[in-house]
Amino acid sequence: MARLTTFSRLLITLAIVAGVYFAAKQFLPNLGLGGNAEKTEQTDTNAASEGAPANNTPTSSTWGKSGGSFTPAAFNYTAPLPNGGKLKGVVELGATGFNSFIIKVDNQRNWKLEKAEFGVSLVKEGLATDEDVKAGLRRYIADMVGFGVGARDIHFVVSSGAQKEAIMPKINAALKTMGYVVNVVTPEQEAKLALRSVLPDQFKNSGFVVDIGSGNTKISWLPGGALEAPGAKYYQNNLSASTVYQDVKSKASQVPSNLRSTCFIIGGVPYELAKQIRAGKERYTVLKAPADYKAEGAKQEAGLNIYAAIADGTGCKQFVFDWDANFTIGFLLNL
Repeated sequence: MARLTTFSRLLITLAIVAGVYFAAKQFLPNLGLGGNAEKTEQTDTNAASEGAPANNTPTSSTWGKSGGSFTPAAFNYTAPLPNGGKLKGVVELGATGFNSFIIKVDNQRNWKLEKAEFGVSLVKEGLATDEDVKAGLRRYIADMVGFGVGARDIHFVVSSGAQKEAIMPKINAALKTMGYVVNVVTPEQEAKLALRSVLPDQFKNSGFVVDIGSGNTKISWLPGGALEAPGAKYYQNNLSASTVYQDVKSKASQVPSNLRSTCFIIGGVPYELAKQIRAGKERYTVLKAPADYKAEGAKQEAGLNIYAAIADGTGCKQFVFDWDANFTIGFLLNL
């Protein structure tokens, strides 16, 4: 055989190399792809991690917004009206002002709110003077007497939240110089008085009561349950939203499980929430879930935080705002 030329040897070499290459590609398909395979696996792992559910624990920026999501249960109840009865009046010295209420109550303790008046006395800001107190109270008394309330049936109550104000001892002293008996209530007493006026008899074995005030929040149930938690202006006391949420949730979880079907809720912030959805002049308004409200201002945001904590702590899905009841009316019913 003639000697191969240089060009022929080159062609044979290329053919052998090509054959080896295609053989390797056919029988060892992953050869040379290990790096890409490793990179793809890491990418898929990262993608799975990014797509995983986020931690559902609320942060301080979501208290009262993301928590407490539920569909409220319907509420059908009509309070019994008094049969005859007598007019009684009460003036509340609260943490944000003076309020007065006149009710008609019969011997069975059935009652109806006849008149309510909400005033501003600048008590919270510490600007009330003796004359402010005296002038305001004289006006309230004159209005009640003019409405038909007997002088002996007018009473004065200082709320537990207002007692914490520095100005209150001065106000109490001024009332006493005018010859009035000042009824001072503790948070526990206030909770029980709210329970007395708010919780209907047919809900005694299935419901509890919450009163979200500016100075404190009261949670109560029968028989004898009464707890105090921070109020809707806790931010003025340098309390964080997360701290308050955990405190309120912990206390709300103490409500017996068999009493969590219905929560009757009152107070300033619940009033603002109910006002957004009230139908006509109904006495009872079922609130939306906390997550379905948009807070307007610091106090309302704080109140929603408290509301969400109660909803989360009890699992209750029916929060009913009572437009007429409050702890001072409970005081009148207990006389």
